[in-house]
Amino acid sequence: MADIGANLGSGDWVSGGIARPGPVRLRLRRAANRASARLRLLVGAPCVHGPISISLAAIVTVSLIFLAIPGLDTGLSGLFHQAGAGFTLAQSPMLKALRKSSDIVQVLLTLTVLAGLAWSFLAAGRSATARRCGFLLAALAIGPGLVVNGVLKAWWGRPRPIQVDLYGGDAPYQPVWKISDWCQSNCSFVSGEASASLWIVLAVVVLTPARWRLPAGLSAGAYALCLSVNRIAFGGHFLSDVVLSWLISALVFTVLYRLMVAAPGAARRARSRSARPGAYAPV
Repeated sequence: MADIGANLGSGDWVSGGIARPGPVRLRLRRAANRASARLRLLVGAPCVHGPISISLAAIVTVSLIFLAIPGLDTGLSGLFHQAGAGFTLAQSPMLKALRKSSDIVQVLLTLTVLAGLAWSFLAAGRSATARRCGFLLAALAIGPGLVVNGVLKAWWGRPRPIQVDLYGGDAPYQPVWKISDWCQSNCSFVSGEASASLWIVLAVVVLTPARWRLPAGLSAGAYALCLSVNRIAFGGHFLSDVVLSWLISALVFTVLYRLMVAAPGAARRARSRSARPGAYAPV
């Protein structure tokens, strides 16, 4: 009787000879299960060959390629440069309109996401929609916003092609990942517009109904490719700026998706298992 009283006093309860956690301890254990499920989903064995690992491996591989063969950067940019005239395509009205269109498309998609988020709060049973819309907003803010523009472009100091001496500027060519003082702000590494263009593809794929997802995604991908190559043609970015921007953004997006969209489902399943009778072993 004394042992039973001690268990009851500590917040535990006894049923069928098995001591079970009390309400407070049960809530803490469920919270721990949810956190553990998210962590396992992010870094567990199923991710070894998943998008996160692939993105990391691609970033390392592509970086090594551009470090070993800098001519990939300078050679492609040189195709768009004319001695004495500079990057002449930067004056093309059609290409200028293409570049400006990305701002309009991004705003329209962002408004669509916000509308979807608002609708999910007003309509019952729309938690999946809320998670996906929240994921898209977080992907935009953290990928193109924080990682690309807030950290890499602000601190790495890589001069743009138009600033490099090979194309009439004053700065020497700087390889990828090298921090320099040849550019003070809004620099070349990596491309903010390439990152934003990948977010456009992501938003289109997530927001489009399943039956139209493939053609919509392919169309958005072609549009994003044109936007990104346009920046190289303008002398605003090297090829490595664009490709690494895509890959770094893809890494951010896949991590956020796993945490915000995929992991909550695993956490709910873990919570359901923990709530079943007999889920806890005798103590």
